[in-house]
Amino acid sequence: MMVTMRSRLQHTVLVAMLGLLTLAPAGALAGSGGTGLPPPPTPRGGHAKLVNGLAVAPRRAPARVVRAIDAANHIAKGHPYCLGGGHGDWKSSCYDCSGAVSYALHGAGLLDYPLDSTGLGRWGKRGEDRWITVYANRGHAFMVIAGLRFDTADTLGGGPGWAADMGSYEDPSKFRIRRPA
Repeated sequence: MMVTMRSRLQHTVLVAMLGLLTLAPAGALAGSGGTGLPPPPTPRGGHAKLVNGLAVAPRRAPARVVRAIDAANHIAKGHPYCLGGGHGDWKSSCYDCSGAVSYALHGAGLLDYPLDSTGLGRWGKRGEDRWITVYANRGHAFMVIAGLRFDTADTLGGGPGWAADMGSYEDPSKFRIRRPA
């Protein structure tokens, strides 16, 4: 009887270990959103955290990053999506993708007037930044601030919001990647 219990215990441990091994690749893929986009660069001061749907800046984040997060948080809850929203006036009842990105950049002191997604594809300099990176093309724009994605697609609530992954973008090569100048 002792051998049978030992065998059962060994079998249970083996099954548990195999289960963990099969979960590891799935977890690694889930964080990418299946997009082929590399994960956002890790800021030196760490990643922002999501708390009740809003971003909290890391302690060592630069002031402009804190201001961008504050501005994005201001419209992340209670402002639905609408085409052209945020382009006529900074204060809008709704925002589209580029209006939301423009609002956050304006809050950081990095933009004087709203840009559409094509304009955001030419904003700043090419490439990623450790803290603020804009992804834009002719049809869509979103940004990553301190490791969190601020977007109007694939976020809860149907308007501007935060996500911890890069979303479900099928062809990342179609986005221009921009950073503050």
